[in-house]
Amino acid sequence: MKTHPRFLVAFTLGLALITAAPVQALRPAQRIDATTPEGQVTQLTVQLLEGTQFAHQRLDDAMAAQFLDRYLDSLDGSHELFFQSDITEFHRFLPQLAENTRIEGDTTPARVIYERYLQRIEERSAFVAKALSEDKFDFTGRDRYSYDRAKAPRPLDAAEAQELWRQRLRADVLQEKLAGKKPQDFAQTLTRRYARQVQMMKKLSPGTVVETYLNALAHVYDPHSDYMGPEQLANFNIAMQLSLAGVGATLQGDDGVCKIRELVPGGPAAKSGKLKVGDRIVAVSQGPDKEVVDVVDMPLPQAVELIRGPKGTQVTLTLIPVGATEGTRKTVTITRDVIHLDEQKAKAQIVDFPADAGKTTRLGVIDLPAFYATDKGRGESATADVAKLIRKLESEKVQGIILDLRRNGGGSLEEAISLTGLFIPSGPVVQTRDLEGRISIGTDDDGKTLYSGPLIVLTSRLSASASEIVAGALQDYGRAIIVGDSSTFGKGTVQTMLPLGYIMQNSGVVPAADPGALKVTISKFYRPGGSSTQLRGVRPDIVLPSFTDTPEISEAGMENPMPWDAVPPARFTHFDLANPYITKLADESQARIASEQDFKWWREDLALVEKNRATKSVSLNEAERRSERDEAKARTKAHDAERLARKETAPAVYEITVKNAESPGLPAALEPKKVKVDANEDEADAAEPGRDLLLHETEHILADYLKLLPTMASSTVTQR
Repeated sequence: MKTHPRFLVAFTLGLALITAAPVQALRPAQRIDATTPEGQVTQLTVQLLEGTQFAHQRLDDAMAAQFLDRYLDSLDGSHELFFQSDITEFHRFLPQLAENTRIEGDTTPARVIYERYLQRIEERSAFVAKALSEDKFDFTGRDRYSYDRAKAPRPLDAAEAQELWRQRLRADVLQEKLAGKKPQDFAQTLTRRYARQVQMMKKLSPGTVVETYLNALAHVYDPHSDYMGPEQLANFNIAMQLSLAGVGATLQGDDGVCKIRELVPGGPAAKSGKLKVGDRIVAVSQGPDKEVVDVVDMPLPQAVELIRGPKGTQVTLTLIPVGATEGTRKTVTITRDVIHLDEQKAKAQIVDFPADAGKTTRLGVIDLPAFYATDKGRGESATADVAKLIRKLESEKVQGIILDLRRNGGGSLEEAISLTGLFIPSGPVVQTRDLEGRISIGTDDDGKTLYSGPLIVLTSRLSASASEIVAGALQDYGRAIIVGDSSTFGKGTVQTMLPLGYIMQNSGVVPAADPGALKVTISKFYRPGGSSTQLRGVRPDIVLPSFTDTPEISEAGMENPMPWDAVPPARFTHFDLANPYITKLADESQARIASEQDFKWWREDLALVEKNRATKSVSLNEAERRSERDEAKARTKAHDAERLARKETAPAVYEITVKNAESPGLPAALEPKKVKVDANEDEADAAEPGRDLLLHETEHILADYLKLLPTMASSTVTQR
């Protein structure tokens, strides 16, 4: 993420001069306009979104209606708090919302709506306390709790809202019963959980409320534009330096739930193996025996504050695992730690893959979790590190290489271009269209190819941004076979950070306090062939079944994504190294997947996941839920026992790091991973085999590719 001064200067010149005013104590009924610091920030935010955001959209009445809806959903994503009468009342802001926000910086709606939100969560908390003390909960019927209400109508009145609250409470109570809690214990726990949320929300400062409001406005433009208040901006800057203590996960708000969007390589969450992208966090406590705080319908910054904490401390997360039903809960305790860049560096493996007649085929696997550029003066960057690993792999006589980008969420564009250049002599890697429609081409022009041998790029829905540039370019060039999920993430946009204080000072205004910053989308990426990576991502040549292959993990699954489009193709040399083999390799891979037992189990589990996604509800019958849980545990236990009985001989695997890449010879082979059998494993933790199943299949594909190379017709080179 870079700040581009030319954008700051260009758009500062067009801003109306704003006069500074002293900070005032704000009350919900008080009108906030451009004479207050808060109003100045709001006015400037609108002007920047209209002027610098890629789509150049004016805040008109249609966008203002979306803005109001986004703010309401940021407070009540489950559509169970605000009544329809509340919404009708809030709609009185609509006729003047765009003009008042644009011209006057008026944020009065933020406070009026937030005051009603506090009233409703207090009413819900009181209802829960009363119900837990008086009601007898029966779980012998056939009714279900519909947990996905993001598109559902809001309750008509208090009576209808209370019925929704009752069903949610019944689901909570049943969950506590299934966890073995006693009635007196879970009654106290749930009463305090709902009351605690009220207490936390009442403590929010006026500035935090307005930050939520302006962030909702930014998200109307696109999902990657954000307003960051001073505190959130400071945390963002610390996180970019990778020195923030936490669990190592990027989180996003999703219909009132805090969802894991990315696991930081080398972070505590990724190392634990207990969290997955797409998991939904519904409650947080500061350790396994501490008070639990419900974070459903809590604004994301406040949920993040609960999860983050000092190094060495523990945080316990209550999760709904990705693909699981609302009734499936999993509790995970993570020890917070500082995330160091060394743990995110590229690394490699040399695999002596079993071949015919007892022989082996030596393969190389390079795992690149991010496109980093730490100190180019000392040769520390993703490209430099991958180059070292390639040289080591070639010195050890690997016959082909897999570049694993499954967990690569992006990073430096410059590194993506130079790393692609390791595999091609020269040529365009990415096209970028800016705010004015001008197209620039990022080119590798060193005329050198470090590695020209057989290459597979392994991707997933988690592969985003810079990793999509690399995969897309190598696919356009016909230089590599792309294997993985049915598409990569589909983020083909570029953002920049605009510090509002800097812009205000350039307009002759000295802000009374730090006004924060605005992250806006300023350009889009396109492949050498002209296709955008936005929304559609990079589609592989060979698709493998995967739990991450879900629309929920994609740009298309986000609100207000920018559209796909294309630009004219650039001129480049096409190496037809992949196309002649793809059909046969895909057929052989599909035959293996159809016959291999682990993949059969995966398909069964994936079918259950798809069923859960489609149902979007959970049974409130206790016997049925216990039966489902017991069946899941029995299935997992049986699978584990069968895997252990196979006694398969694992291939020899040698780990190569940037540090040992220049050492002669190979380190000791890694110990084979063992299947962990845990009779008490959570029903959501379907045990995976001791090996990385998708990587293992990709190694099969590469080995097949190597067999075909000598017998197939020679490849062709064409100019495009």
